[in-house]
Amino acid sequence: MKTVYLDNNATTRVAPEVLSEMTPYFSELYGNPSSMHSFGGQVAKKLSDARLKVAGIIGAEPDEIVFTSCGTESDNTAILSALAVNPDKRHVVTSRVEHPAVKVLCEHLREKGYNVTELDVDTDGNLDMDQYERSLTADTAVVSIMWANNETGVIFPVEKAAQAAREKGIIFHTDAVQAVGKMPINMKENAIHLLSFSGHKLHAPKGIGVLYIRRGTRFSPFMIGGHQEKGRRGGTENTPSIIGLGAACELAAQKMEDENTRVRSLRDRLEKELISRIPNLKVNGGKAPRLPNTTNISFEFIEGESILLLMDQFGICASSGSACTSGSLQPSHVLRAMGVPYTMAHGSVRFSLSTYNSEEDIMLVIEKLPAIVERLRGMSPYWAESNVCAPA
Repeated sequence: MKTVYLDNNATTRVAPEVLSEMTPYFSELYGNPSSMHSFGGQVAKKLSDARLKVAGIIGAEPDEIVFTSCGTESDNTAILSALAVNPDKRHVVTSRVEHPAVKVLCEHLREKGYNVTELDVDTDGNLDMDQYERSLTADTAVVSIMWANNETGVIFPVEKAAQAAREKGIIFHTDAVQAVGKMPINMKENAIHLLSFSGHKLHAPKGIGVLYIRRGTRFSPFMIGGHQEKGRRGGTENTPSIIGLGAACELAAQKMEDENTRVRSLRDRLEKELISRIPNLKVNGGKAPRLPNTTNISFEFIEGESILLLMDQFGICASSGSACTSGSLQPSHVLRAMGVPYTMAHGSVRFSLSTYNSEEDIMLVIEKLPAIVERLRGMSPYWAESNVCAPA
């Protein structure tokens, strides 16, 4: 059975070109890039080449790139650094719909005595910019707002928000894990101080992340140790993964147009066909600016997990918008923040495409999903009680 992988916001396959670039650095080219000898020096040269490619995809300078282990490390480093260099300030601004890498850290900071403002979003997932403007004070040390939401794909106006923060002398960080590689980004044209992204979201391996630090930004390292990354992140470099990330960024830049045309068209067709074939569904964030590859759809009166299990029987991989963590059956904090009713939020599924998806993949979902939803609703007491009739 063919696997139809539509869960690319969770992780992506490593591109064959990326794996090919990485492979020699696991075996014959294993030198330490910090070594004085030429055997290690050739690895250092390759690492520099990769840094140039990584910088290129966001329009940054190579010395503004710091390699980390993942997006979460980059997010934590950015926020904790901003607080460390502003010890007299105790206020953090973020949004209600951040990834746990930021959201849980901010909850931890609140427990430590920091004042945290979580900005609201509207029913389409758009950020409340008036509330944002009002939230910035002389006590604000850092703003951390994601560039694009991982569940809905809704894009936030972070460049506008960063400019407002800069005018008040506030450090601005964005979690751009879902945005980099899917939309054009040019750090020379905005005021963002710190930006995070992760390799495994754009066809590089897991275990490699990036923190962009704008030149002149005051910085306090999170990982303290050796001189690597110019003292900004200690620890021997993960050279195969850095080299792989460089190749992945180069590849993503080449495929950016395909991502924003063909992939967007596939996503739009999936939505249009499901809307026409299944009653009582809602595309969450469908009216907002969104990433071209992401759709989050709620099917009323049934559980998203049940949909996933039945789709899995046909080889279709997606994610539930009401993912259970630690045994909790609470729906997604993102959908709750958007005011999606519980009867809808529990039945939400995220489809996230990539440039490796085809029309055949999408047609399989269009063919199988209506029957799956009908079967589950046939067993749902809530559906029966709702007395909702499908359109003729």
